[in-house]
Amino acid sequence: MSTPAPKPARTLAATRRRRRLWLLLLAGLGLGSATALTLAAFQDNLVFFHSPSDIAAKPPRPGQAIRIGGLVEAGSVARGEAGHEIRFRITDGAHEVPVVYQGVLPDLFREGQGVVANGALDPSGVFRAREILARHDETYMPPEVADALKRSGHWQYGEPPPPAASWNTLEPGRAPRPGS
Repeated sequence: MSTPAPKPARTLAATRRRRRLWLLLLAGLGLGSATALTLAAFQDNLVFFHSPSDIAAKPPRPGQAIRIGGLVEAGSVARGEAGHEIRFRITDGAHEVPVVYQGVLPDLFREGQGVVANGALDPSGVFRAREILARHDETYMPPEVADALKRSGHWQYGEPPPPAASWNTLEPGRAPRPGS
């Protein structure tokens, strides 16, 4: 009887290297797949803030979840017959966006006040809000709304926010005057 000849050491080392290479490739593929799935899940849940001017310049695709903020335009609030559907316009002084909301509004919601709405634009350009957030006291303004007012010229950098009484004077199509 003869004993089988031992395999050369070079072949064993090559097999080990090949096995390690396959293991590393499979681990990399698994890590890449997990990363791609995580990023895809985050992409579906991201909600970006837009001002009415941002939407006028570059409208998001219909159905995309966004957050819009600005001031409730004076004279724009209209309630439906059942009282559950509310229509109003959000403005940043330069542009306005029509909003439809079904539900109970926050107690602090009123014309001329700062508001942030979560929802999506429909194909006709009407913002269908799922949630309405109103400012919570006389001095607070959501940072996104403050930034939109600054960009539209209703609030100059370095100055305190405009008094709440002046917010009710924002009218559609009225451009801000420099120095006012």
